[in-house]
Amino acid sequence: MKDLIIDIKDIKRDFKLGSETVRVLKGVHLEIEKGDYVALMGPSGSGKSTLMNILGCLDTPSSGKYYLDGQDVSSLKQDQLAHIRNKQIGFVFQTFNLMPRTTALDNVALPMVYAGRSKQDRDTRAKEVLTQVGLQDRMDHQPNQLSGGQRQRVAVARALVNDPAIILADEPTGNLDSKTSVEIMALFDAIHQAGNTVVLVTHEEDIAAHAHRIIRLRDGIIESDVRIK
Repeated sequence: MKDLIIDIKDIKRDFKLGSETVRVLKGVHLEIEKGDYVALMGPSGSGKSTLMNILGCLDTPSSGKYYLDGQDVSSLKQDQLAHIRNKQIGFVFQTFNLMPRTTALDNVALPMVYAGRSKQDRDTRAKEVLTQVGLQDRMDHQPNQLSGGQRQRVAVARALVNDPAIILADEPTGNLDSKTSVEIMALFDAIHQAGNTVVLVTHEEDIAAHAHRIIRLRDGIIESDVRIK
């Protein structure tokens, strides 16, 4: 019996552009088990970012079903999706998406504000995850006082803070030099080894090679799905 965290059945996503309908996802079937480490690849326009947005409950499909940890989330309302996002999914973006005039500690604590946790609880947990990503001596620094790699570590810590079931990373090394990229990917490897399901979008083969399974999209459908480890 498979222990699926993601189960997508015939997902389609259309966008209206004026009088035209653009079909971006054309019937995607995808199963991801708990604890898997998956890279999504594909050329620009293949649908990988759209699929990532649906996986992360940032967008809903035009048709088809999406079961996240057994719950059908394909037709939920925005406030319900926001609750699920905050509780079950940790996001890491290429552009870090940090609050500029806010310390690393407060940036990491932010998702817990929405979860209704106390200030003391938030600070304790935020310090814990910042230490986990090697930033225990940078907690009171603002993003502009940190290097690109350190900012991405803050973003990773923020993604981890609510103990999500899934970490979704969209081009997490896209704005980093190669040495820093290696360090950030070592961090993702450790997160995966600790039991998290990791799904990352990348166009770089060496980054995808960290995953255990590579799924390639082309023209809105899955072209190949290969387990490499």
